[in-house]
Amino acid sequence: MQADNYQPLIELFNRLFLPTYNTVLVAGEDEPIYRPADEHHPHHRIIFAHGFYASALHEIAHWCVAGPERRLLEDFGYWYKPDGRTAEEQAEFERVEVKPQAYEWIFNQAAGRRFHFSADNLSGGIGASETFKRNVQACVLELLEQGLPPRVRMLVEALRTEYGTPELVPSQFTLSESESVPDYA
Repeated sequence: MQADNYQPLIELFNRLFLPTYNTVLVAGEDEPIYRPADEHHPHHRIIFAHGFYASALHEIAHWCVAGPERRLLEDFGYWYKPDGRTAEEQAEFERVEVKPQAYEWIFNQAAGRRFHFSADNLSGGIGASETFKRNVQACVLELLEQGLPPRVRMLVEALRTEYGTPELVPSQFTLSESESVPDYA
């Protein structure tokens, strides 16, 4: 599979989650957004940015965090301040992004792909803090120890089967390795 070929991911996600969750993954032309089903669209839609595989995994991670009520709201009803946040706003962003980015790291590892922490604040000049990175890593390790939530586990198992990646273990999630490509990618 080519690095940017997202079509297998779309097919895999839709096969797994359309029947039970009435949700489809869609490659978008613009910024990512989640849209619940409405009178014009019978399915909930996770629309990822510009056809980027990494964006798809990130948006799926947010969907996995959102509970049933949030999945009925556009963009899950969450606060979002665009690029250019202050240090205080960035700290709040990092606080709410720990679990989604932990899921995203797990998905990337299961797909044999590189994971990048996202501060999503390029013009603010504030990158992902070391504290944020450690918090995401701690969340990943806790999830692996306690067991993955059902939707996360379903996708991880499907990704591992699709890409032939090994079982996930804590040693795969080191901060020095997070930005590198695993040997089996």
